[in-house]
Amino acid sequence: MAWQLLLTSDIGLLSLFTIVFILGMAWYIAGYVKKHMKDDAEKASLSRPAAR
Repeated sequence: MAWQLLLTSDIGLLSLFTIVFILGMAWYIAGYVKKHMKDDAEKASLSRPAAR
């Protein structure tokens, strides 16, 4: 019953779209943050003077 309501009613489809959209945004933001953390770590390691 719940699956039928989710996939056939207007509110169910809107809810499904919202859930998929939020999960997609979370995936994108996680990748974006991970990429920039890696870039910042590389920049920080290049700007440090070598230890003696």
